[in-house]
Parts: sequence; C-alpha cells; structure tokens
Amino acid sequence: MLPSVRRIAALVFAPDPFSEPFLEQIRRAAANTGTTIEPIMMRACRRVRGGFQELQKDRPDALIIQATIANRRAADLALSYGMPAVCTRREFVDEGGLMTYAAAQTDTYRRAAVFVDKILRGAKPADLPVEQPTRFELVINLKTAKALGLTVP
Repeated sequence: MLPSVRRIAALVFAPDPFSEPFLEQIRRAAANTGTTIEPIMMRACRRVRGGFQELQKDRPDALIIQATIANRRAADLALSYGMPAVCTRREFVDEGGLMTYAAAQTDTYRRAAVFVDKILRGAKPADLPVEQPTRFELVINLKTAKALGLTVP
C-alpha cells in the first residue's frame, strides 16, 4: 500500500515485558527491506497523545503500534495526525486503525480451548506441544484508508 515507506516509528509501551521482543522482531523485518524503525518509548498507556506529539518532531512515513496500547484513542490520534498506523490487534482496525496482519484470532482461541481442556483433564502443560499459527489475516479499514488518501490495491 505504501511502497515508498522507509522510516517507520514504533509506538512502544516500555514497561510491557513484550516490548523488547516486539522491537526486535520489527527491526529484523525492517532490515530485510531497507526500512528503519524509530522507537517511541512510552512509560504510561494513557500518554498516547504525548507519543504522537513526539512523532511530529521528525515525522516518519508510517507507524506500528504495539498491541498493548493500540486502542480507539490511538486509532483516532493516528488519523488526526494523518499517520498510517498498523497493529497486530484485529480490534485496532475495528476501532479506526488502518491495518492489521496477524494470526487468525478465531483459530488461536479455538486452539487455546483445546489446550485448556487437556490441562483440566490432567495433562501437564510441559508435556503439551508448542504450536505455531497456520492461518493469518490481513484486515484493512477502507474508511480510514480513504481518509488518509490511500488507495488500496
């Protein structure tokens, strides 16, 4: 959708234990495409507006929002700042965010229920296999894309 993107900001909730792996994964993916990732480390979820104000200092081409802080407020701010924003939470797109690409949640929840059932029936969690998702979803909010002046191919 945005082939000219070279600088992407990552809005990250620093206290979240998944923030470092999150940054590591997107930096690794960016390295393969010649894209730079510029983290904006937030210390409190309710300070999302401050994160967006910091983005304006050296405006990136797009924004990746960590799932922990991806909510309607973040989606609204991204749109008001004219910033294409993506996240791995499907709900983010429902709340007005531009796009998500992630494991299909219905499959993930269904598989989790199978594991819970096995554990409740006495299986030891350490004996259960680790599973990776096999189905992924790309979801685009066409209303947000239009508001940002983007054409969805």
